[in-house]
Amino acid sequence: MSETNPKLRAELAGIPTYKPGKPAAAGGPVAYKLSSNENPYPPLPGVMEQAVAAAGTFNRYPDMACTGLMNELSDRFAVPVTHLATGTGSVGVAQQLLQATSGPGDEVIYAWRSFEAYPIITQISGATSVKVPLTDGEVHDLDAMADAITDRTRLIFVCNPNNPTGTVVRRAELERFLDRVPSDVLVVLDEAYREFIRDAEVPDGVEIYRDRPNVAVLRTFSKAYGLAGLRVGFAIAHEPVAAALRKTAVPFGVSQLAQDAAVASLRAEDELLGRVGTLVSERTRVVNALREQGWTVPETQANFVWLRLGDRTMDFAAACEAAGVVVRPFAGEGMRATIGETEANDIFLHAAQQFRKEL
Repeated sequence: MSETNPKLRAELAGIPTYKPGKPAAAGGPVAYKLSSNENPYPPLPGVMEQAVAAAGTFNRYPDMACTGLMNELSDRFAVPVTHLATGTGSVGVAQQLLQATSGPGDEVIYAWRSFEAYPIITQISGATSVKVPLTDGEVHDLDAMADAITDRTRLIFVCNPNNPTGTVVRRAELERFLDRVPSDVLVVLDEAYREFIRDAEVPDGVEIYRDRPNVAVLRTFSKAYGLAGLRVGFAIAHEPVAAALRKTAVPFGVSQLAQDAAVASLRAEDELLGRVGTLVSERTRVVNALREQGWTVPETQANFVWLRLGDRTMDFAAACEAAGVVVRPFAGEGMRATIGETEANDIFLHAAQQFRKEL
């Protein structure tokens, strides 16, 4: 028998493994998970009923075209159905965008640090990552990103608000940047945390896309809508891009349960806004408390906070875990903590205060 292994694509060598947020310790003391930017609330009213009803049809394939959800999104955002595409969370749609635009020899630009899936899905496509450092204020350096564009650039991610820093790009700077981007380069506005924004100067990507054929917008039901476990996201883009996304989608990738739950969530918007408002209030409380403790906290418009801790990052994460909350550390850089239940936030703040005393 030959001992030669099957030939695999060279681009897969060295791809970093995506690191999900660490769960709370099973069987240990009471602990809260603040590591994955999940919504701490249960499903919105009406969602569970839809999910239970859909569960009775698991023996059937889901609607591959996601017809009901697509029609609901079309009405909600006042866009043609032909400008929509769904996928397994916004990260799934992001990977479809790379499949549709980028391959070996192409370049993909994004800020760093930003969403940790970007380098992974870029390398899987065979394209080359061009990472542009954030500014000292932890914000996208759009001028530097525009300067990085070459004739090999195919796609640019702008994560707004940025994960993991929570910082935002405002309207004037974004439009100035877009004016510099060649029309044949796709700019993806990743707005997974759009619902948490309270800064009036941060534009709605859907309004930006309407007049710019090279802009696509990513949204998800995983965060504010609380459907992280169902894996459903979508893109709004002009027809050629949206059509390419539908071509690259995994057939039947979005389950009927996810489709029906997403529709029910869209119809529970009043309850959603109330829950998001409560989380935003908690965000303000947490940020103010951290700053009173002496921490430098970037302004965040997402449902998490960021502390740049450098070589003390893993020590801080360990201290939080010992106190009863799990956060998301990025070794050598910093820590992201989700805004969760009030009790969880209080434990996190106490741990941060105790750690601060040791610095």
